[in-house]
Amino acid sequence: MPPMKDANIVKIAVEMTDQVPQLIEFNQKQPLAGIIQELCNGWNLTDPEQYALQFNENNNNNYITEKNRNEIKNGSVLRLQYSPSKTAQDILLKLNTGSPEDKATAVSKLSVLSADITFALDFINKQGLTLLIKQIEGAKCKGAVLAHTLLSFVELMEHGIVSWDILNGEFISRVASLVNTPQEAQVTQAALSILENVVLNSTEGYGQVEREIPIGSLVNHLQSTPVVQQNAVALINALLSRADITKRRSLVATLTSKQVRTVIQNNILQTGAAKGNEMAHQLYVLQTLMLGLLEQRKMTKMDPQDQDGHDKIKELRRIAFESEGATSLRGPSGFTRDYKKLGFKNDINPALDFTETPPGLLALDCMIYFARNHPESYTKLVLENSCRADEHECPFGKASVELVRILCEILKIGEPPSEQCVTYQPLFFTHDHPFEECFCICIVLLNKTWKEMRATAEDFQKVASVGQEQIVRALETTPASLDQFKSKLHMLTYNEITQLWQLERNTREEWESHAKPVVELREQITPDIMGLIKQQRLAFLVEGTRFTKYSPRGQRIKDKFWYMRLSPNHKVLHYGDCDEKSAPSTEELQSKIAVCDIKALLVGRDCPHMKGRKASHQLAFSLALEGVDLQSLDCVAPDEQALAYWTDGINSLIGNRMQSKETEKDLDTLLSMEIKLRLLDAEGVAIPQDPPPIPPDPPHYHFCYDLK
Repeated sequence: MPPMKDANIVKIAVEMTDQVPQLIEFNQKQPLAGIIQELCNGWNLTDPEQYALQFNENNNNNYITEKNRNEIKNGSVLRLQYSPSKTAQDILLKLNTGSPEDKATAVSKLSVLSADITFALDFINKQGLTLLIKQIEGAKCKGAVLAHTLLSFVELMEHGIVSWDILNGEFISRVASLVNTPQEAQVTQAALSILENVVLNSTEGYGQVEREIPIGSLVNHLQSTPVVQQNAVALINALLSRADITKRRSLVATLTSKQVRTVIQNNILQTGAAKGNEMAHQLYVLQTLMLGLLEQRKMTKMDPQDQDGHDKIKELRRIAFESEGATSLRGPSGFTRDYKKLGFKNDINPALDFTETPPGLLALDCMIYFARNHPESYTKLVLENSCRADEHECPFGKASVELVRILCEILKIGEPPSEQCVTYQPLFFTHDHPFEECFCICIVLLNKTWKEMRATAEDFQKVASVGQEQIVRALETTPASLDQFKSKLHMLTYNEITQLWQLERNTREEWESHAKPVVELREQITPDIMGLIKQQRLAFLVEGTRFTKYSPRGQRIKDKFWYMRLSPNHKVLHYGDCDEKSAPSTEELQSKIAVCDIKALLVGRDCPHMKGRKASHQLAFSLALEGVDLQSLDCVAPDEQALAYWTDGINSLIGNRMQSKETEKDLDTLLSMEIKLRLLDAEGVAIPQDPPPIPPDPPHYHFCYDLK
């Protein structure tokens, strides 16, 4: 019988510059210092304490420590390098006293090593960060050296070791000047990233950045390379998120001006620059923050003393019923009749229609915008309904209030931006009042749908639900302009919507029959279907998912990703860093945890990395571990489906019931399909609620069949 293999020993190769590689057995229980001593002896090197082991992979050059040594696998190739402490000392020496060539080499090396927290700790402890700050403040470098210096600074700060509050006004001014003047793309990219972090994380820094960076400067960078564009939009978003309501309105007014909209259209939306996930996310955040300005009006009730509101209501009546230049001679009773024709619920005092929030005064704002900017469409819509019988008229006032509420719900007005969403609507970057223009298009559609449905007052909610479905389906196509949105809505007629609903019902038909045979059949095949769902979930985990990295403060890190996948034998989870488009194999992922070490699955606010955070937590989940150094593996899923699949898969691995909405949906769909297949032979046969009774026995059994 062969001897048992020691699981703590892996066979690896170790390289070193100008040396013959060594093949060794790496014992995970042996101290690293002892292993390095043996390697140094093999190469006749003195001072082993000056050396350290380093991963030697494409996307992982981190130093090996006691915390990450478990990532070493059989067949790994490591490098013996100078230790983080000595490397940091050498870089600092060259930065302080070296020649220009030495400084350029040192800062280039620093920009690579700064991503490793082990090196970052040593470099910062040796006052390396302070030196970088002084060099940036003193404008002592330029070109590629300046780009690498700024990039190193960003990488060092993102570890969360040092607070952004350490930066003084002189440093911020210097970085701001790099943004305001033409520079190499790498310099501008890093400078924009620094200012974004200052705005978001520094107590005092926002005010200075807001004063020193004119919005026009950032707009100019929207015409640069994709990464600079992305970082410029990210800084705009940061400034918007920290600004007070007055300043935010001013910024949005500039961003929605025709000049800026043209820049965004020509340089981002029409060039394909927005196809990357990070740029799409930044555009989504920008859209959310711009539309968020409507929340105040959405949540404001109309005050009985609000003269401006009353004037707007009177203007709605005047535009609809008084010819240009004419003066109304009607008394209060005439006004009441007009307000009734306008479709207000409270025709005596229409102001009461705007006391419900949402949509509050935002509904009145949209109505008056429609009347002022599209008077012909407005007058036609109102007068057309005035000529109908009372029970068949589409009440403009009531419909407008409901439509604005629907639009606020669909567009999630007032909700904070999700940290994972990458879905934005290009049409909101094509007009200075995109929400109001959407309302104008949709209110005409709602009136058209009302006529197509031949609706009466009792059908109001049905028409509203159809209208909501039309808007949602039109926006799902991501129309590039308001005209495309309008065309798509007109294609989605009431008949088209009913046909789509019918088709969807037929394809996903839920078997709602309560017939006993069908119920028993469902119970019989449910375990098999759940087994299929479990297989699919585990296959999804084996295929793996790319997650966005988060800083120790819980902030999303741009363009930093990691990948996790389940081993084919379903016993180990492998994870490690990756880029935006790669899907590393299990062999390429450095870290792993055994499924048997997972103690529990935590979701949402229960996750350790979500406690005390204001950010969105809906997509967060954590694996609570036991028996290993790592307490938990914290994740934020890229979307709701990935969250459902991962939580289902983990639950099935640790013996818990899969309980996501996706599981319920898949179970219903697969059950429906399986039952329909099994009942094909019974098509056209009415299945009774209860099985038919068994007939009584015959009086005797003396019968036969004569074949003659």
